[in-house]
Amino acid sequence: MANVARLEHPKPQMQRADWQNLNGEWDFAFDFGRSGVDRRFYERDGLDRKIQVPFCPESELSGIGYKDFIPAVWYQKKVELTAGQLKGIVRLHFGAVDYECHLWVNGQKAGSHKGGYVSFSFDITQYAREGENVLTLYVADDNRSGAQCKGKQCGNYYSGGCDYTRTTGIWQTVWLEFLPKAHIEKVFYYPNIAEGFLTIHAVTQGTGTLCAEALYEGKVCGKAQVQAVAGNAVLKLPLSELHLWEAGAGRLYDLKLSFEEDRVDSYFGMREIRLDEERFLINGKSVFQRLVLDQGFYPDGIYTAPTDEALQQDIRLSMDAGFNGARLHQKIFEERFLYHCDRMGYIVWGEQGNWGIDYSRPDGVKNFLPEWMEALNRDFNHPAIVGWCPFNETWSNPSQQHDDLLAIVYQMTKLFDTTRPCIDTSGNFHVATDIYDMHDYEQDPTAFAATYEEFAKGGLLKDRFSPRQNPIPGIPVFISEYGGIKWDVEGTLESSWGYGDGPKTEEEYIARYKGLTDALLDNPHMFGFCYTQLYDVEQEVNGLYTYHRKPKMDISIFREINSRKAAIED
Repeated sequence: MANVARLEHPKPQMQRADWQNLNGEWDFAFDFGRSGVDRRFYERDGLDRKIQVPFCPESELSGIGYKDFIPAVWYQKKVELTAGQLKGIVRLHFGAVDYECHLWVNGQKAGSHKGGYVSFSFDITQYAREGENVLTLYVADDNRSGAQCKGKQCGNYYSGGCDYTRTTGIWQTVWLEFLPKAHIEKVFYYPNIAEGFLTIHAVTQGTGTLCAEALYEGKVCGKAQVQAVAGNAVLKLPLSELHLWEAGAGRLYDLKLSFEEDRVDSYFGMREIRLDEERFLINGKSVFQRLVLDQGFYPDGIYTAPTDEALQQDIRLSMDAGFNGARLHQKIFEERFLYHCDRMGYIVWGEQGNWGIDYSRPDGVKNFLPEWMEALNRDFNHPAIVGWCPFNETWSNPSQQHDDLLAIVYQMTKLFDTTRPCIDTSGNFHVATDIYDMHDYEQDPTAFAATYEEFAKGGLLKDRFSPRQNPIPGIPVFISEYGGIKWDVEGTLESSWGYGDGPKTEEEYIARYKGLTDALLDNPHMFGFCYTQLYDVEQEVNGLYTYHRKPKMDISIFREINSRKAAIED
């Protein structure tokens, strides 16, 4: 098991004892001509290079570190399976693969998937055999095609502005799971705080009885069971003790689920969201959302955190600076990160990495919506996620701003999830949204405060894009990107990037940060802010921490500024 990274279970909300982590060394090959399928690479016994999975070939941790564009790659791994593992269903899981992949098992085509950000799996039972099995994966990726979401992956050779090093191929954990034929396929959790119970909707394969047992800090506080009907089991689980999930306090319940021979360890949080005119309520309480932009990049792993501890560290760094949550920006984060958010009581907004896709093309729309719905399906049960944001800054570019598409995706999001608000496109230009958010990178605190002075007094909200975009009365408002103060503390970059002119001294930096943030905290009609950003990413140097997560100055200064009570809070 030498050099094997990320050995922890990748899906803490749906964890079975019988699983096998496949991270570590795989055979690997570049396929620059995309000719490997014609040349039948899937029939080969080995490939010409080695790679450390789950790190992408552009990263140093992969052992390759190739930074140029990669149109296609191949992976291969030999896996031993026992007769006992083959008695039920053998499922092969991929945390994420960027972008389009095709799988062969023992030389037979076993499945394919499109989408660079979401998790997926294949039932490989009919292809698997006792003894040695050969898994071969082909991945095609073209973030300049306009047909796929790329997020902040740069479309030029060199990173520039707010675009960074690309990610190709496998970038999250690969694992095998062994299930009985009658099993729980997926579950959805619906807390009811007023009545003190959890509704569980389980989708099952086979017939049987679904049993649920809730525990809080090891103490059993609820049991229930129900017979599955036509592949569905809806169960009401009363709780003898009510502990609320809230910002700063996860208070998670452990949940043991069983269905015939299937056993699943899960968890849930008792948390409800409600919008009350301009207020965003969590468990009926107005909580000011002190958010920071988190882009999920790492110097050595790029899209992939080197360790589980690194995921937790980013949350701690944010909380140390006085933030209570984050916008997870232009990337669908891995489930282990969301688990730590759940556990630590850290508010997050789920967002797709929509940049790069051309919505004027039929395949652009076709490729966006299925992946977004897969994300909603995967992450629905995380109490830390308080809202959805499928798009970011679509502007009025014909390839981005399609009002009908934004409305359709908003409607599909709300149809799937009635428990959370949805922002159609963060910043601009809104079509159908539950929340009116804006991005404002004005660097002068006086001018910034003046923009929202009338709104603070109960007047109209001023939007600099009016009349193209006009505020919607009667819904919550927040500034979901601001600041971005440029501060290249290391001074090692030839061409660093940030918003506006950087301050000349630490004192000027702090005064600017405080002035911008105070204007939002003191506004009784703003429910939150999101500062850009938590840490630098490559040439973008507007983080409170460096890319290597070192504080640029005394973090307690920002904690004091961010943490004071906001005007809208109870």
